[in-house]
Amino acid sequence: MMETASAPRRPELTPDLSGDELLRWYWLKNELAALARTLGISASGSKEVLTRRLVAALDGDGFTEPTPRNTAGGAQLSDPVDASSIIPRGQRCSQVVRRWFVRQVGVSFHFDATMREFFAQGDGTRTLQDALDHYTATRDSQQTEIDPQFEYNRFTRKWHTDHPETTREDLLAAWQLYRSQSVDERGRV
Repeated sequence: MMETASAPRRPELTPDLSGDELLRWYWLKNELAALARTLGISASGSKEVLTRRLVAALDGDGFTEPTPRNTAGGAQLSDPVDASSIIPRGQRCSQVVRRWFVRQVGVSFHFDATMREFFAQGDGTRTLQDALDHYTATRDSQQTEIDPQFEYNRFTRKWHTDHPETTREDLLAAWQLYRSQSVDERGRV
C-alpha cells in the first residue's frame, strides 16, 4: 500500500502517545498489554477496560477500575444437571452448562451475547429450562449487535454483508488495510 500525504501512518505504541492518539488506531490486545506493563499499570482485563486504563494513564488522569460482575464467587453448577437445575446467581457460561445445552440443541450451540447476558442477569431463581426457553425464543430474532471490543468480528460481519461474493483472502486484505488506518480514515474501505 502506497502511503499518501492524506493517509497518516500508525505511530509507534509508546508512553509518549496521548490518549486521543491511542484511540485513533487499532491495536492488538497484546500490544496494549505490553504498553501497560511499560507504564507500570495493570495489563489485565478486557481490551476495552485495558484501553480505557491506558488512555487515563497516558493523559495523566485517574482511572477507577470497574467492579467485577461476579464478586460473590458463589457456587456454580456441576454435573449432573437437568432442566430443573436452578441456575445460581453468578453462574458462569461454563463447560457444564455448555455440555447440557449441546445435548439439548446440538453442536451448533454457543454462548452468544444474548445467552451471556441471560446468565449475567441471573438472580438465582431461574432453571436451565428457563435458559433453554430463552435460547429458543431468541434464535429467530434479529442479528444481535457485536460488542465494540470485538472489532474484527464486527468488521467481518459487515464485510460479508457488503461483499457476499468475495473470498476469505479478500476479507483478510481488507481487514489489514482497515486496521492500518486511523479511525478518521476508516470507512473509505
